[in-house]
Amino acid sequence: MVAGEASGDLLGSYLIEALTHHMPAARFFGIGGPKMEAAGMSVDWPAEKLAVRGYVEVLRHYRGISRIRRALLKRLLADPPDVFIGVDAPDFNLWLETRLKASGVSTVHFVSPSLWAWRGGRIRHISRAVDRILCLFPFEPAIYARAGIEAHFVGHPLADVIPLEPNQEVFRERLNLPQDALVFALLPGSRQSELQYLAETFIETAKLLHQRFPQARMLVPLVSRETRTQFENELWRLGAQELPVTLLFGHAHDAIASADAVLVASGTATLEAALFKKPMVICYKMSPWSWQMMRRIRYQPWVGLPNILAGRFVVPEFLQDDANPENLCQALGNLVGDQLIRKRLHGLFSAMHLELRQNTAERAAQVVLPVLRHEPVPDAAHAGA
Repeated sequence: MVAGEASGDLLGSYLIEALTHHMPAARFFGIGGPKMEAAGMSVDWPAEKLAVRGYVEVLRHYRGISRIRRALLKRLLADPPDVFIGVDAPDFNLWLETRLKASGVSTVHFVSPSLWAWRGGRIRHISRAVDRILCLFPFEPAIYARAGIEAHFVGHPLADVIPLEPNQEVFRERLNLPQDALVFALLPGSRQSELQYLAETFIETAKLLHQRFPQARMLVPLVSRETRTQFENELWRLGAQELPVTLLFGHAHDAIASADAVLVASGTATLEAALFKKPMVICYKMSPWSWQMMRRIRYQPWVGLPNILAGRFVVPEFLQDDANPENLCQALGNLVGDQLIRKRLHGLFSAMHLELRQNTAERAAQVVLPVLRHEPVPDAAHAGA
């Protein structure tokens, strides 16, 4: 198994646990994070090594990533596994999967690349790389069916673990927050490369929020020591160490569930905020060169998963130069003050939650297990059933 970042590590850990339940003697190894390791995987390289986003950023790390990929391929060809499961990280994993499939190794890709957002031509590459693909969203299997690729809608595991009606009071008690406080959760991303572009913007936004709402509390969950240190250094550099900001080591769900509104970098965290039924503002920045390339090749106007799933703007998005502290503070202030919008978002996000709640880990395991047993996949699991 190979996962390339925090969200892939979480998905991979759920699948490992489900497969181990059915096959206790199964052995897992490859690239993953602490959650996959805790679930029983032998981690040969940490997922953080692959957690790079943006064309310029990938080029900067290309040699190191390429060395890891070739070393892993050499090992897998010398001692083939029963199945290779690539968890997201499509640029890394599809390269591996193409070569492994050609050598006779069964390949499963967990999480459809965003063909509906950009680079749709990759579907030809995917057909050469994978035997089966596991899709998190209900509209994806039809895209693959048109290309003759076996695809299965398995739902999203976050929809299984996040309660349908989260109790904000309980989460605030965990973090020792006053029940009547105004709380903002600020999620600047899980990668160091994301904080490089977003940390200053988030901190300057926090300054403006503090001016507008002096009694408000702000929570900043960070996934690693490296990203926490990075954010702390920016707080000191910007003279913002006295802000009412609480840095959390992990605990992203506690922070989101406790919040009245969320400022979130584009990615899986936008879906987490939606599943917790929270009003949010989505923002993202990358290098200017990466941004110019991305603008030319994307197919739709949305980058946040709540807007993509809704097929329209239901929460505001601010990208690149528009993602400035003034815009972000204004949008967050509007959300906490508008009860009608908050009610509408709660209903919309509840419907999304129910559609994605499919017992994902077990459904995914039911697709993978026949590969290990050399059996056909049950029809009930196929193509979004």
